[in-house]
Amino acid sequence: MTTGFDTREQPTITTMAHLTVHVFGNLTIRRGPVVLHAHQLGGPKPRQILEILLVHLGQPVSKDRLIELLWGASAPVEALPTLESYVSVLRRHLQPGAGKFGPLQTTTGGYVLDRDLVEVDLDQFDVLLQRAQKTIPGLAYPLLLRALDLANAPLLGDELVPAWASDARDLHAARLTGARILASETAAALHRMDDALELANLALADEPLNERAWTALVLGLEASGRNAEGLQAFDRCRHAMQNELGCAPGPILRAAQLRLLRATADGDGELANVLSALLMLHEQLRPAPATGPVSRPAATTSPRPEPVADSLREATDVVTSFLRRAVARA
Repeated sequence: MTTGFDTREQPTITTMAHLTVHVFGNLTIRRGPVVLHAHQLGGPKPRQILEILLVHLGQPVSKDRLIELLWGASAPVEALPTLESYVSVLRRHLQPGAGKFGPLQTTTGGYVLDRDLVEVDLDQFDVLLQRAQKTIPGLAYPLLLRALDLANAPLLGDELVPAWASDARDLHAARLTGARILASETAAALHRMDDALELANLALADEPLNERAWTALVLGLEASGRNAEGLQAFDRCRHAMQNELGCAPGPILRAAQLRLLRATADGDGELANVLSALLMLHEQLRPAPATGPVSRPAATTSPRPEPVADSLREATDVVTSFLRRAVARA
């Protein structure tokens, strides 16, 4: 039966060189006591072949795909033998004396890095994140912190130009933001509010339009009793989404805003009075939910009871007076 791997007699795994690789920041490879850096792998193309295989750890990558990623539309006529020569160079650095028998293996029509022989920090990040997503907050939080600590430097920092490296960084950036948001939500569930707010702000620094990150921040500020800051955060979110996306925050954020307004309105002082008046106007003037066909024309609808009308006038006077003073002071 054909397995796709070279089936000639191979050294046992225990005799093969195990590699520990860091792709966050500058590329570093450890093989026992030997440490290799990006410039020690035989040139830019062999290094990029290794990096592509590291990003796809344990997954075969075809020679055609490698040629496409390395050269794009400018592949030379001799691209295939050139690629194979680059792989040979790479093997001499990664698994000297072992030939094809080592971490970098040949598959049918391509190459693969053996997961049993290669440990990569990017892969560890993904594994920790997956484990955290499947467990309770108390167990998930340390896993998330370990994952975030691993990813504290840019992915593939030595590769600034190739499009494939940019794509890999974009994919990882989305997962990193998701990890920060999950860590913020997990910290909040554990009542670690300072951590929750810091992580939410880090996620927003990465993705300023991420509504889940805004939700983590606003809810964290609400849970911390920082109502004014929560309202300010909601307002920043609303402006960002309106200006960039042409939409409004979703129902969870809008409900949080209303709770924050009510909590602020329960306090003392002029601002509390104004917020109370605005809330009254909001409650009295919003349309009633439709419960069925209207049975009579709107013109025949009974006027509002006199006490309600008086309250509305009073609320309007409070808001108007506040705005006039604000304009006069401006």
